[in-house]
Amino acid sequence: MKKLGFGLMRMPTLDKTNAADVDIEQVKKMVDLFLEKGFTYFDTAWMYNGFASESVAKTALVDRHPRDSFTLATKLHAGFFNSLEDRDKVFNAQLEKTGAGYFDYYLLHGIESSMLPKYEQFDCFNWLLQKKAQGLVKHAGFSFHDSAELLDEILTKHPEMEFVQLQINYLDWESKWVQSHACYEVAVKHGKPVIVMEPVKGGTLASIPEEAAKLFKDYDPNMSVPSWAIRFAASLDNVMMVLSGMSNIQQMEDNLSFMEDLRPLTDKEKELCYKAADIINGQIAIPCTGCSYCTEGCPKKIAIPQYFSLYNEDMRENLEEKGWTINFTNYEILADKFGRAKDCLECGRCEGVCPQHLPIIEKLKAVSAHYDH
Repeated sequence: MKKLGFGLMRMPTLDKTNAADVDIEQVKKMVDLFLEKGFTYFDTAWMYNGFASESVAKTALVDRHPRDSFTLATKLHAGFFNSLEDRDKVFNAQLEKTGAGYFDYYLLHGIESSMLPKYEQFDCFNWLLQKKAQGLVKHAGFSFHDSAELLDEILTKHPEMEFVQLQINYLDWESKWVQSHACYEVAVKHGKPVIVMEPVKGGTLASIPEEAAKLFKDYDPNMSVPSWAIRFAASLDNVMMVLSGMSNIQQMEDNLSFMEDLRPLTDKEKELCYKAADIINGQIAIPCTGCSYCTEGCPKKIAIPQYFSLYNEDMRENLEEKGWTINFTNYEILADKFGRAKDCLECGRCEGVCPQHLPIIEKLKAVSAHYDH
C-alpha cells in the first residue's frame, strides 16, 4: 500500500458548527480522487465527525466502490461499552453503519493508563482475536496515547497485536508528554508496524509561525508547509501508513502530490524539521490537536478545541499593537451555539479523555480571561 491514509475524522462540513453535517458530495470527490491515485487506506471510528463518520464511509466509499479496492479501519473505544455484550453491539452497529462486511484493520481505541484496565476487564484483546478468527477482522491492533514504558508493557503482554497506531510528528518527536520518538522505538523493538496519527497535529503544523515556515520555503519553495510534517512521519522505516485528516479536496490534492511518489527526508531536511519544532514550541499556547474527544461528555457543550484554536492564533499575534482580532468575533459566533469558556463546571470529564493529557480546565480559564468580557 502507498503510505498515505485518508482519516475520516475532520471531513468537510456544510455547517461549520455541526461536525455531523458532512459535505457528502465533496467527500465523494475526495474518495474517488484518492482511489484513482492508487491510495487505498481509509480510517474511521465510532465518534468521528459527530458520530457520522462510519455512515459517511458507507455512502461515499463502500456503496460506490468494489470492496476489494480499498481497506477500511475502525475502532472500539472504551467510552462506549460497559459489558461483554456491549462490545458486540458496537461492533455489529459498525458493520451495519459502514456496510463493509468486514474490517481490514480493527483497533482498540486510544489506549492509555486510565483506559487499559477496562479493555483488560472486558477481555477486549481476546475478543478482537475472536473477530479475526471469524473473518470479520483481517488485522488486529490498537491506537495508543501514553508513555513508552506502558506501550512496552502492553506489547510484551499482547504480542498477538499486529500493529500499533501512534501519534508521531516532528513537533512531538521529543515531547516528554507524547513521547513520539520513544514510543516509535518501542514498536520497532517489538517488530510492530506503525500507523501514524496526527502527523500534522490537528492542523498545527499546517499553519506555523512565519519564521518556521521560512525555513522550509527557503529550502524548497515548491513544497507546502504541511508536506514537511507528513513526509517526516512517512520517512520513518517502520511506518506502514500515515493518516491525514483531510478537510477539503485542496488538502487532498496537496497530500497526493508528494505522497504519490514519496521521497523520504534527508538528514538535513529532518534537521530543518527539528529547528521548526523549536520555533513552534516557543509560540504555541495550548498543544491541542482538535480531536474533540473532550466535547462529547461536556455538560455545558463548550467548544473546547475551537476555543483553543482561536486562543492559539491570538497568542501568536502582537495583541498590544492590534488590541483586537477577528477571533473575538469568531468566539462570539461559536458562543451563540455552544457554552462559553467561563461556563466550565470543572467536572473534569474532558481531562479524563484527552489523549494529550492537557490541563483543559486551567486552559479554559485562560481562554475565558481573554475572550469573556
